Amino acid sequence: MNIWFALAVDLVTIAVLGRFLYFRRHGRRDLLFSYVTLNVGVFAAMAVMMTAGVELAVGFGLFGVLAIIRLRSDSVTQTEVAYYFTAIALGLVNSAAREMPVVMAGLDLVLLAVVFAADHPWVSSRTHRQTVTLDVVHRNPDMLRADLEGRLGGRVSSVTVLEVDYVRDLMVVDVRFREGTRPQERSLADAALGVAR
Repeated sequence: MNIWFALAVDLVTIAVLGRFLYFRRHGRRDLLFSYVTLNVGVFAAMAVMMTAGVELAVGFGLFGVLAIIRLRSDSVTQTEVAYYFTAIALGLVNSAAREMPVVMAGLDLVLLAVVFAADHPWVSSRTHRQTVTLDVVHRNPDMLRADLEGRLGGRVSSVTVLEVDYVRDLMVVDVRFREGTRPQERSLADAALGVAR
């Protein structure tokens, strides 16, 4: 198949992944740019290697090297890392399978369908992760949970204490919570917080 046609298919798939799946749900323009450039870069590198007669195993080695890159920024969630890997996989598939259009299109559709379903709001159930700095140190885990539920307006599912500073009387916690707490749940949280104070 013509490499330019394969590139056109790749650009369409990364546009669907980046603009219509990722950006509409998460809204970060910087990562949208990263996904597109990473995808096209992988496609171009694979195309050159295959044109030069380099074995396909080298291409998968490239995928492996990119896959082990550790994204250490706290601002990048695991969901966004999954989008990174999908962008890499699309570039690799569209370049490596350009002589098999049916296989290429089928794998593209599978990748996009999996991302669409796995990151759908119905599946994620409005669960969020947030790092919170509190201006009080809670020694009681129940009081800490009640305080966080009152501040975040949601039902806390897990709390991990990252830092406690008794000098400045503050604590930093990593919170997983589900938004949309019912009014009676919120009032109970407020009542527990009032008792603690």
